Amino acid sequence: MKKRHEQKLVILSMLMLLALNVPLLLLFDSSKPIFGFPIIYIYIFSAWLFSIAISYLIIKRYYE
Repeated sequence: MKKRHEQKLVILSMLMLLALNVPLLLLFDSSKPIFGFPIIYIYIFSAWLFSIAISYLIIKRYYE
């Protein structure tokens, strides 16, 4: 894998570490549900889905 792709994955990992850190998670901890789900669950799973999608795009470009 090229060094630049590895660097992008490391940056993505650091951003996810910050996104799923407790102080930022507490910003989304409220009792108001959206579509019946707590906001914190929507935030966690959307951040997780975002990281998977970005990782897929980085890896896909490596194999082309």
